[in-house]
Amino acid sequence: MSSTASTKGGRGKPKSSKSVSRSHKAGLQFPVGRIARFLKAGKYADRVGAGAPVYLSAVLEYLAAEVLELAGNAARDNKKTRIVPRHIQLAVRNDEELSKLLGTVTIANGGVLPNIHQTLLPKKAGKDKGGLGSASQEF
Repeated sequence: MSSTASTKGGRGKPKSSKSVSRSHKAGLQFPVGRIARFLKAGKYADRVGAGAPVYLSAVLEYLAAEVLELAGNAARDNKKTRIVPRHIQLAVRNDEELSKLLGTVTIANGGVLPNIHQTLLPKKAGKDKGGLGSASQEF
C-alpha cells in the first residue's frame, strides 16, 4: 500500500477537494444559496434555519416544473415548439389547483379561456320538440 499526500491521515476528504453547492447536495436545480440570501435579506425572521431555503427551493422547483409541463402540453396541442404566455395562461386556467393558487394573478399577453355562455348558443331545432311535427315524420 503506497502512501500519497492526498490519502495521508486517512480521515476526511483531501483539502483540495472541490466545493459542492447546496443545490447539488439537495439534488435541486433551483439555487438554495440565493434563496437563503433572499430569506435573510428580506427580514422575514431574525434567523433562518439550514433546512428552510432547501425546502423553499424544492417547493418552487416543483411548482415551476408543474406549470412548465402543462404549458408545454398546451404548446404542443397548438402545434408550437415554443412556450408563450398564452400557453401558460391556458395551462394554469385549465388546472383546478393552479387556477385557485393563481386566481388573482394576471398573466400579460395571456388572453382568456375560450368560452361561450350556454344561453348565447343557438337552440337545437327538432331535437327538443316531441310534438306533432316530429310524430308525423315517422309515419
